[in-house]
Amino acid sequence: MKRVLVATSNPGKLRDLAGAAAAHGVVIEALPGFNKLPAVTEDGATFEANARKKAEFCSKYAAGDLVLADDSGLEVDALGGAPGVRSARYAADDSVAPEHSPNSEDEANNARLLRELHDVPDEFRTARFVCVIAVARSGHTLATFHGQAEGIILHSPRGSNGFGYDPLFYFAEVDKTFAELSAEEKASYSHRGAAFRAFLAWEDESAEHHPHAVP
Repeated sequence: MKRVLVATSNPGKLRDLAGAAAAHGVVIEALPGFNKLPAVTEDGATFEANARKKAEFCSKYAAGDLVLADDSGLEVDALGGAPGVRSARYAADDSVAPEHSPNSEDEANNARLLRELHDVPDEFRTARFVCVIAVARSGHTLATFHGQAEGIILHSPRGSNGFGYDPLFYFAEVDKTFAELSAEEKASYSHRGAAFRAFLAWEDESAEHHPHAVP
């Protein structure tokens, strides 16, 4: 079994990645001691910039291992792409200057999203989840991987799995929200699952070309 270290303490992200990894003989583990590391300020203008910054910083503490970090969020067309890179802080941004706003509770973020879309009809509630995964070793990014999933924002939450905006994100292909899917099902359709499968393909190709070296 191959081990992949992930720079996160978010159990939802770890579940998502473990669901995608299960079919590939890969074990997902949180970066040891991640919660004791200095916080990385995710102030990039793009998902990729934040993912790279976090992966590069955290990989310095992993003694040569590959370390993954991701940045992801929700882009709602009717809101001009918001909340975007501010997805985790969307509710806090409503009352605090962006440079000072902390991550918000999922329920608060969802509540603000529903307020913003209150008068928006169904046909204009299109949105997508976007994820960028960066893989780094010893402070240097080796590659980045992108994934996205298209959906519709509902008027009320459905489902108790998942995290973040999952209960509001309806995925027509399976007639369910992301919060109504198991971790394995979500990995088949989600933005994070798509980005992680691209990483796995890269990792497999690296191992094939350099069979005696860690990619």
